[in-house]
Amino acid sequence: MQLSSTLSWLVDAAAETAGANRLLADLGSHLITDGLPLAGGALTLEVPHPLIARRTWLWRAENGEVIEALGFAPEQPFAMPDMVGSGDAGRRWLGALAPGPIHEDTIGTRPDGPTLGWIGTRTFTPAEANRLREAARFMAAPLAALAARATLTAALEAYLGRRSAARVLAAPLRRNTGETIRAALLFADLRGFTALSESHPPAEVIAALDAWFDRIAGAIHAFGGEVLKFIGDGLLAIFPVTTSARSACEAALRAVSAARVGMAHLDTERRSRGLPPLAFGAALHLGEVHWGNIGAADRLDFTAIGAAVNLVSRLEGLCKPLEKTVLVSGAVAAETEMPLVALGTHELRGIVRPCAVFTLPEP
Repeated sequence: MQLSSTLSWLVDAAAETAGANRLLADLGSHLITDGLPLAGGALTLEVPHPLIARRTWLWRAENGEVIEALGFAPEQPFAMPDMVGSGDAGRRWLGALAPGPIHEDTIGTRPDGPTLGWIGTRTFTPAEANRLREAARFMAAPLAALAARATLTAALEAYLGRRSAARVLAAPLRRNTGETIRAALLFADLRGFTALSESHPPAEVIAALDAWFDRIAGAIHAFGGEVLKFIGDGLLAIFPVTTSARSACEAALRAVSAARVGMAHLDTERRSRGLPPLAFGAALHLGEVHWGNIGAADRLDFTAIGAAVNLVSRLEGLCKPLEKTVLVSGAVAAETEMPLVALGTHELRGIVRPCAVFTLPEP
């Protein structure tokens, strides 16, 4: 069977493309080489993501540039009507790129499957439109391979975090694979969560948890940290030391400060609705952790363990008796010039050496 260079590439090599953006750009370039008068193209597909409903890649033939438009899930609080994943971003962009009709195909057999659209430097002839339809049919297999890889990556990032997901994808799925890293650690949880759970319906409890995790995890991610694990109403996060211990510690301090401000705003909103405030405690420490696969032979977890993890969790337990929202270990305090308030040296349960403890100044 004699195939055009475009179809041969789709069969033999397209599945190895780095991503959907490159797949669209390379396909457009091959079609132009085969004589198609393209001005631009658009590829839209649904994605498994907690925030994003659809992704659309937009390719301009003139310079080979690819940009991306996101369609957010409608239930997201920041999703304006024109940002919701309706799937027409590609058509709007192509219509503004050049005059004339847009050629669009659905890839695969599902009516709600990925769509591939093109706009020409002139109107496509019937023969050219057939060649575009043929390319869309041959694109189904490589796009499915890319989508499967993207789905796996998105799922791992949603449940493990970006750094941890990348390590899981790059390493064997076996126990005892990991590394020792130095990181600033953040451990935090809500106060009075048991009483909240017993006195409020489950929907309200889940809404409170989501609001709490939005503030604390959002601040962690904004300052370069990564949530390793949600533990009931608490979490463990790391800020790996990549350039210096000081930068990791100060990023963690800024994150917990931002979370404190975010929670204050949330409590004001909750009080206005007759709901109780959400008190929390958080602790920061700097140390070495083993970061990798741990678990049973056929059920693994990717997390961090070590003496530093034990210390930061025990330190967070002092927040309530010391009546402080944030506690900072001496190891973190030694790596920052940010103002801290010394609280003396304290014994921590299960920790051999007493720990110098600091806190943030009151806002």
